[in-house]
Amino acid sequence: MTDVSPGGSPVTPTPSVAAGNATERWSGKLGFILATVGSAVGIGSIWKFPYEVGANGGGAFVQCYLLGIALIVLPLMFAEFAIGRCGGSDPVSSIESVARRSSASVHWRWLGILGIATGFLILSYYCVIGGWTLSYAADTALRGLPEVDAAAVQGRYDALMASPARMMVCSAIFIVMAVAVVARGVMRGIEAAAKLLMPILGVLMVMLAIYAIVEGDAAATLRYLFIPDWSRLSAQGALEALGLGFFSIGVGMGMMIAYAAYSDARMDLKQIAIVSVLADTGISLLAGFAVFPIVFAHGLNAAAGPGLVFVTLPLAFADMPGGRWAATAFFLLLFVAALGSAIATFELLVSPFIRRLGWRRRNAAWAAGAVCFVAGLPTVWSFNHWSAWYPLAQWPALTQATFYDLVDQLSSNVLLPLGGFGLALFAGWRLPAALLGDELRLSEAGARRLRWILRYVVPAGVAAVALAPWVG
Repeated sequence: MTDVSPGGSPVTPTPSVAAGNATERWSGKLGFILATVGSAVGIGSIWKFPYEVGANGGGAFVQCYLLGIALIVLPLMFAEFAIGRCGGSDPVSSIESVARRSSASVHWRWLGILGIATGFLILSYYCVIGGWTLSYAADTALRGLPEVDAAAVQGRYDALMASPARMMVCSAIFIVMAVAVVARGVMRGIEAAAKLLMPILGVLMVMLAIYAIVEGDAAATLRYLFIPDWSRLSAQGALEALGLGFFSIGVGMGMMIAYAAYSDARMDLKQIAIVSVLADTGISLLAGFAVFPIVFAHGLNAAAGPGLVFVTLPLAFADMPGGRWAATAFFLLLFVAALGSAIATFELLVSPFIRRLGWRRRNAAWAAGAVCFVAGLPTVWSFNHWSAWYPLAQWPALTQATFYDLVDQLSSNVLLPLGGFGLALFAGWRLPAALLGDELRLSEAGARRLRWILRYVVPAGVAAVALAPWVG
């Protein structure tokens, strides 16, 4: 492959890139795809998608969501994949290397640092929520569901939130499982886990969707998801729909840069990105079919918010044939999805210590796990000991924001969009179209179109998403 600077002169690959690219590899395209799907399909795809759709009127929201996937998520994934394979190292080193080869400032490497910081903040509370899914799956399998009593179902959720010790233990178990995978390496750890977890996730999702369609109201679900009623969608809801795929798939942090660094030149990155995004979108829609038929059949509130999964659905499952095992499968599904994303985010944190600092993978992985566990303790306490503490109560918009709320808003609403915005600018304005075309197997015209989208469409879309919370 010949790299070309913006001025048109060939650029010779640096030795560090070649060395970094030779350390670990995916065994083949299937392993890379499954690992990428695993990183993309997280709790957001299964938990957040249904309640966001429910809160914003259904079909119109879904159409805006699909538009955001096409205009924001896919171009950014293309860019991250191209940077990752061309740079051949961790996000910081890859961006720095590609910047040098494109005659751009090496200060663009701060985008990689920003992405890693964002991933760390997200992981600190994501592992706590992952622990919830583990607790609910085990609790439902061993004890069954509460009786068809809203107070009893709410009571089980409140009991978990009121027990910091239980939440810490579940979070620790979740972290140990994710770190154990990352510590084994790319092929023997991450890829092997993806080849196990993703088929389990797919089978569980299909089974739950079939169960919900048979036992619930499939016709109402079809109308709700695919017949848009634009009068029910606000401007804020439309912007949130554009950003949902951006947040759930996690572009903007550099995870895809880290993963693409382990790919070889024979892999079609464009095809892998498209398949991964389609798989994540399909699973999100399947999640709708696993949730909404039950919601509509039982006259429940589709706009119940985050409690839709942990409070509303268990109430419905308790009133259905085989509901205990369906609920167990559902929470196991959430756990598998959460674990896949956590593994990818841990790899994002670990890769710079291996590539730049020369740490052993195992040491870097367990150190990252320990730090994330400690960093997650304030999130645990935000639901019990610190539930009445609002650190920034003097700010009108944050008067009721707990520590967890602040970290969530900072990472999701500020740092993640900022990272996506910066990566779009870097790829669109500083990288030559020839580099994008070579890495993604695009024609000259296709590479120029992608660069135009990264220059103008993606930054505008990300900016709109970042402003969504303040749009009335």
